[in-house]
Amino acid sequence: MNFREITLLGLMSVFMVSSLQAQDDSELPPKEPSNWKLKSIFSLNVTQSSFTNWASGGRNNISGLGFINASADYSKDRIKWANQLSTGIGGVQYFDEDLVKTDDVVDIQSTFSYGLQDPWYLSMMGGFRTQFLDGFSNPEDSIRSSTFMAPGYVNISLGIEYIPSENLKVMVSPLSGKFTLVQDQTLANQGAFGVNPAEYSSMDELLKKGDNFRAELGSYIRVVYKKDLMENISMKSRIEFFSNYMENPQNIDINGELILDFKINKWFSANIQLNVIYDDDIDIEDRKGNVGPRTQFKQVIGLGIAYRLANYEEKKK
Repeated sequence: MNFREITLLGLMSVFMVSSLQAQDDSELPPKEPSNWKLKSIFSLNVTQSSFTNWASGGRNNISGLGFINASADYSKDRIKWANQLSTGIGGVQYFDEDLVKTDDVVDIQSTFSYGLQDPWYLSMMGGFRTQFLDGFSNPEDSIRSSTFMAPGYVNISLGIEYIPSENLKVMVSPLSGKFTLVQDQTLANQGAFGVNPAEYSSMDELLKKGDNFRAELGSYIRVVYKKDLMENISMKSRIEFFSNYMENPQNIDINGELILDFKINKWFSANIQLNVIYDDDIDIEDRKGNVGPRTQFKQVIGLGIAYRLANYEEKKK
């Protein structure tokens, strides 16, 4: 078992153990409300297609998508501590080719807040984001464009947070650090994800390896909003903005996420996830061969088994 598999299992175990407290009220005696609110959603979606003498054509394949969304929130007096884990992995296996990845993310955020005057809080936020599997710009490529911890992003921010309700949180940080890690030396030598590239002689001899680390200091804004749109349909959104004081502050990094969750019953649900990313430090080659920063979009639609665990009864919002 390699390091990334151990890491994934560890993350899953932490939130699964926390969620074991979540059982039906009928099974537990009444007790005092806990300062902790624990919630986990485990989902698995699988589809399979096969074709024999099918006039319209098609390729035999099996695809799967699994994700875990978990939260652990603490609230007492003036103290709030919000923790969020989002991790997902999916792919399509064509029977005559290798596996093609369709989703791969691990995103952890933790925010500690101290109440100043309702609804204003002094907050410190820490975030970590990466992926588990190798990524390729095109399925035919043999050279990977990303992998575990290449890139890896760490964000640390100190600022003021506006929390008028459980549905809305707005954080403004004039002092924020963004740290990019590129632990794959081949990608680091290329200067991928904004790190300094390797230096070569006129004979293409390596003089200095590319950097594996880049630090940025800037300002950060995060808006988190969630709402029940109607019965059994909920929405959760998050958008983040970062401006680097030290280099091109006018180029704003954007990371946005929108999740629509359709609850069918206790076991089955559907979900739609939309992501948008713009990072001026990430060069992407388009279909015409042009290389430069691009707005990145991702859409994931899933339908399958989903199970929720929580140690509290959710109220309609």
